[in-house]
Amino acid sequence: MVATPPMRLHHSPNSPFVRKVLVVLHETGQTDDVEVVPATGTPLAPGSLPLAQNPLGKIPTLERTGGAALYDSRVICRFLDERAGGRLHPPAPRLWETLTLEATGDGIMDAAVLMVYEARLRPPEHVLNAIVEAQWAKVARALDALEGRWLSHLAGPLDIGQIAVGCALGYLDFRHSARDWRRGREGLAEWEARFAARPSMRATLPPPA
Repeated sequence: MVATPPMRLHHSPNSPFVRKVLVVLHETGQTDDVEVVPATGTPLAPGSLPLAQNPLGKIPTLERTGGAALYDSRVICRFLDERAGGRLHPPAPRLWETLTLEATGDGIMDAAVLMVYEARLRPPEHVLNAIVEAQWAKVARALDALEGRWLSHLAGPLDIGQIAVGCALGYLDFRHSARDWRRGREGLAEWEARFAARPSMRATLPPPA
């Protein structure tokens, strides 16, 4: 008899937040503990999104045996890391830098996803380019901060902040490649090339757009 994994992850391979969780699963050796459940939908048409498990109707959502479902990638990643020994969340004071770096990566993903939604969920004549560019301005400022202030941290021991940034940059390549985020950010581009070569990142690449 094949054992049933103790957790179920509601996921879409195109979501950068889901990818972040998948990378953590690979880096902590827990991929066999999770059953991946496909989920598709949008805020306008929830489709198969896990509304019963997550009232916000978002992915990733992690169902656990004997506990409430967890949602928000930061919560899920913290839980999975703790379950595996906690090496992706270093002790303070480095912890505060790590969590801030994670928030920066998540913020890039948030803005980049909203740019996609603006183009996909509105009729073309109602797309507000000003909103799209305002979201990209957030991304650009965050990228400049990574280039200017965070390269030394990114070069350090693996942590959840690096994973978040790596997934964010991968999503920019996936959905916004025409923006050429690497231009003028050679240090960040070099770091991303090394990080993207990790087995966990290669195993979690989204399918071709």
